[in-house]
Amino acid sequence: MKLSGVRPLIRAFPSQSALASAYKPMSTRIASLSTIGDAITKDHRELRKYYNEVVLTDDADHRARYGNQFTWELARHSIAEELVVYPAMEEYMGAKGKHLADDDRAQHHRVKELLKEYQNLRGDDPNHVPKIKELWQVLSQHIKEEEEKDLPELEQAIRSADGEGESERLAKTFERTKYFVPTRSHPSAGENPVFESVMGLMATPMDKLADMFRKFPKEEDSLANWNKDAP
Repeated sequence: MKLSGVRPLIRAFPSQSALASAYKPMSTRIASLSTIGDAITKDHRELRKYYNEVVLTDDADHRARYGNQFTWELARHSIAEELVVYPAMEEYMGAKGKHLADDDRAQHHRVKELLKEYQNLRGDDPNHVPKIKELWQVLSQHIKEEEEKDLPELEQAIRSADGEGESERLAKTFERTKYFVPTRSHPSAGENPVFESVMGLMATPMDKLADMFRKFPKEEDSLANWNKDAP
C-alpha cells in the first residue's frame, strides 16, 4: 500500500521537556499498538482526558496547561487521520470509503475551525470553557461515528482484502506521522493530503518553536477524577 502523502516533513524541533515527559518514547508507543483502530481509539481516550481536565477545574493555570495539551493532541491526531486513515478508507473500501472519508474530512474542518478559535484563549478567559464545550460537542459526535462505524468497516475491508498485517502497519504509520505535522489548527490549508503536506512543511517548525514557550501539564498535575464524563 502506498501513502504518498505520508513522509517525514521536517526535522522536528526539540519538544518542551514538560510536554515530552508525559509521553513514552515513540518506539514504545508504536510497539504497544496492534491495529489502526487501537491507535485512533487510544487518541480519543486521551482527548477526553484532557478535555475533562479543562472543564472540571477552577484553576486557570491548570486549565491553560491542559488546554494546550488538548490542542496539541487534537491538531496532530486530525492531520494524521487525513494523511493515513482516510486514504486507506478510499483504497480498501472503494466508493463507500471515499464517501465516508469525505464526510469525515468535512467534520474535521469544522473541528479545526473551532479549535482555531479555542487554541489561543487564556486559562482565565471567560470563554475558555464554553468554547471547548462547543468544540467537544462536535468532536464527540465525530468520535462516536468513527468508533462505531468507520473504523470497524475499515478493519473488515482490510481483512476481506487479505491485508495481513496492514492494519498494524497503518497504526505505526499513523503514530509516526504525528511527530512531523503541525501542533496547532490551520483549517485554511484544507484536508487534502497534498495541501496537508505542503502546509506541514511551512507550519510545523513555527508551531513546534512556539510550543517551547507554552505551558503544558506535568503528569502529577492530573485530576483524580479525569476519567469521569464531564458535563
